[in-house]
Amino acid sequence: MPASYSYDLRTKVIKALDDGMSQTQVSRLFQISRNTINLWLKRRKETGDYRAKFGYQQGYNPKIQDARKIPGICSDSGQSNSKRNGRSLAGKY
Repeated sequence: MPASYSYDLRTKVIKALDDGMSQTQVSRLFQISRNTINLWLKRRKETGDYRAKFGYQQGYNPKIQDARKIPGICSDSGQSNSKRNGRSLAGKY
């Protein structure tokens, strides 16, 4: 999910609309889509504010739930994968 627009930009867009500019003019001036403007106006109508949503998960759940376990998982006996597999990367590149 892309980063949300700043609250400052949202305020400028909503103020321009409240001052009488059309959605198309505001869209071109601030280089955002009319759909985005419509979503902000809808959110303001429903909640009274047009801030970005927060508090929901972005991305997948981490595979390792406890960060303290990472050093034990990543520790190695000092050998690289190529040495353990009996192969060498020399001459490959």
